[in-house]
Amino acid sequence: MTATLHIEHAISDPVVWRAAFDRFAPARRAAGVRGERIAHPEDDPHRIALALDFDTETDAERFLVFLRTHVWSTPDASPALVGTPEVSIASSPPG
Repeated sequence: MTATLHIEHAISDPVVWRAAFDRFAPARRAAGVRGERIAHPEDDPHRIALALDFDTETDAERFLVFLRTHVWSTPDASPALVGTPEVSIASSPPG
């Protein structure tokens, strides 16, 4: 089974957001992120959609707690975040 943490949110500056995202690469690896995809609508570079893949739903939930308590709640950790991210976790069955 794999689980994907989907995150969408508005950002104020794509360059600042990317730099902040890149700073958390070690935390993502330590949390068990197996793959990541970043996208934004063609007509809105100030809206980001992320998909972070984990081995288990528990790992995805644990990382979401980390994001909420250590990243999104701290302006210095997420300088380009605008508003509250929309999140969901989707699991895929084995096979």
